[in-house]
Amino acid sequence: MTRADRAIRWSTVAAVAAVALVAAFVSYRHALQVVEGHGESGALARVYPLTVDGLIYAASMVLLDAARRQVRPPRLAYAALTLGIAATLAANVAAGLAFGLVGAIVAAWPAAALVIAYELLMLVIRGSVTAVPEPLPGPEPVPGAHPAVPEPAAGLNGHGHAALVLFAAELAAGDVPSIRRIRSGLHVGQDRARQVQAHLETLTPAGRSIAALRAELRQDPGTTP
Repeated sequence: MTRADRAIRWSTVAAVAAVALVAAFVSYRHALQVVEGHGESGALARVYPLTVDGLIYAASMVLLDAARRQVRPPRLAYAALTLGIAATLAANVAAGLAFGLVGAIVAAWPAAALVIAYELLMLVIRGSVTAVPEPLPGPEPVPGAHPAVPEPAAGLNGHGHAALVLFAAELAAGDVPSIRRIRSGLHVGQDRARQVQAHLETLTPAGRSIAALRAELRQDPGTTP
C-alpha cells in the first residue's frame, strides 16, 4: 500500500467516524422516540433501536468477509442490509412527520448520511481486498539451463500473482517463503498456501531445475535420475 493509499484510507475512516458520531446519536434518539411512542418503554425501548444498526453492521461484515475470501456474497446479506437501511430511514422519517414534509426530510438525513458514509468505507475496504496486483515479468532464460517449465498458476485465483509481488525480494534471492508466511501474507488456508508455495518454487533456479527434471522423467520413465 502506497502513502497515497494510506492517506485515502485513513481520511475516509476519519470522515466516516465524524459522520457516524453525530448521525448515530440523532438517529438513535429519533428511533427511540418512535419506539416509545408505539408501546415500548424502559430498557427494552432503549436497546430496540440497536437491532437496526446491528443488522446493518452484521450484513456489511458478511459482505466484506466474502470479498476477502473472493467468494460470492450470500443473498441474505444483501437482503439484511437493504432491510436495515429501510428500517432506520423509516424510523427517522416517522419521528419527523409531526413537523411536516420538511421535518421528515430533516429527520431522515442523519440516518441516510450514516448509511451512505459507512457503505462508502466498505467499498474502499472491499476494493483494496479484491484488487489483484499486476503480474511481474517472468525470469530471464539462462543459456544452457533446462527449458523453462510453464508456471502452474491455474486455479490460484490471482494468489500466484499476489505472491509474486509480496515475496519478490525473497524470490529474487532464490528463497521460497514458508507456508506460514504465505498464509499470513495472503490470508489463505493451508491447502491454498501449499499450492502457492509449489508455484513459487518453480520460479527459483533450484525449483525450475527440479521441475524440469520431473518433466523429463514423465516423458521418459526409463531415465534414471
